[in-house]
Amino acid sequence: MATRRPRPAGERSMSSGEEGAAPAPAPAPAPAVLREAPESIAGLQEDYSNLCMEKSQKINPFISHILQEMDEKVKKGLEEEITLTIAGNNRLVPVERVTGEDFWILSRILKKHLYINGLDVRYNLLGDDGAYYAAKLLQKQLNLIYLNLMFNDIGPEGGKLIAKALHKNTTLKYLRMTGNKIENKGGMFFASMLQINSSLQKLDLSDCDLEESTVHLGYMLKENHCLVELHMCKHGIKNCGLQQLCNALYLNTTLRYLDVSCNKITRDGIEYLAEVLKSNTTLEVLDLSFNRIENAGANYLSETLTSHNRSLKALSVVSNNIEGEGLVALSKSMKTNPIFSNIYIWGNKFDEATCVAYSDLIQMGCLKPDNTDVEPFVVDGHVHLSEVSNGLKKHYYWTPAYGEAYGPSSNAGFALTQVGQHI
Repeated sequence: MATRRPRPAGERSMSSGEEGAAPAPAPAPAPAVLREAPESIAGLQEDYSNLCMEKSQKINPFISHILQEMDEKVKKGLEEEITLTIAGNNRLVPVERVTGEDFWILSRILKKHLYINGLDVRYNLLGDDGAYYAAKLLQKQLNLIYLNLMFNDIGPEGGKLIAKALHKNTTLKYLRMTGNKIENKGGMFFASMLQINSSLQKLDLSDCDLEESTVHLGYMLKENHCLVELHMCKHGIKNCGLQQLCNALYLNTTLRYLDVSCNKITRDGIEYLAEVLKSNTTLEVLDLSFNRIENAGANYLSETLTSHNRSLKALSVVSNNIEGEGLVALSKSMKTNPIFSNIYIWGNKFDEATCVAYSDLIQMGCLKPDNTDVEPFVVDGHVHLSEVSNGLKKHYYWTPAYGEAYGPSSNAGFALTQVGQHI
């Protein structure tokens, strides 16, 4: 368990009821509406500098720079939904990563600026102290819709605080805990929370050092009627664990995006999953990347998608040791299933039959070029496939410095299950 650092001077305990801060992205894809910022409120940067001086806290120049940029944006008119992004992996400006004490100050000033309803502090150094203040934020800031805490050195204790804060929270829609090593202890609190919380629609617990979490998360899926998207990448899920998830999917009627990539799933686990998909009418996006389903698993999925399922829109089987037989079988599903629109196959074993099959799909219009990660080309009369930068979540760990971060071709999973602007 991580050792808690002392709270900054003047800070009260969680039970004292001190108000938190406000952030989160935008809820609905309605046209952006501009409105004026309240004249009585000072700028974010000014408030930040004043509070740092008041609390004898060193000013973080990176935070100050980002807040200044936000102030300039506000002067031009506010969109309905604004996310404050202070990402520690920003490559365009000098970065001094945000610590738990920095986050304490940040959370205090945000309560005055309610037009900010999203907060992205990925790749910083919040630790369990920062998680403490994030939990207070969730308890007190009622307009927070989006919170991204990925890769912030948050441990089991911090995970527990955040999960407990969500027991009564009714506004947060999207939480990313990716890469924080909350372990099984912290994961248990999230599984319990999801049986109570009625607002969270997207949760990412990937790469959190959870091992075989499927028993508890499977039970949660039976009880939860709100969650739309669940990421369980790198959970060490084996076939028996996937079977437990499948049993839950028979009863769940809301989950649209399931990510079980980078696990230990083989053909036997896919047999359970293919059986569930014959009756499941909610799941739209399925990420099986970096498992080992092989030809047999691909054939199970193909049979279901060809003859039974008419709800799944996107499937990723990237790097699954599938050969020509299985890949061609999946291509045939796209010819007969009009709903099945996106497939990602790079990293498997292509033979000429595979190359011809996917080239034909694209030429016939059954598969749009933006909806797959391969592109056909011809050399000496033979068709080959090259990789293109499309996928379910190409910008999962990073966002491009320029251009569209949430485009449907590179982030199809996000686009297909969108519940609001940028969430």
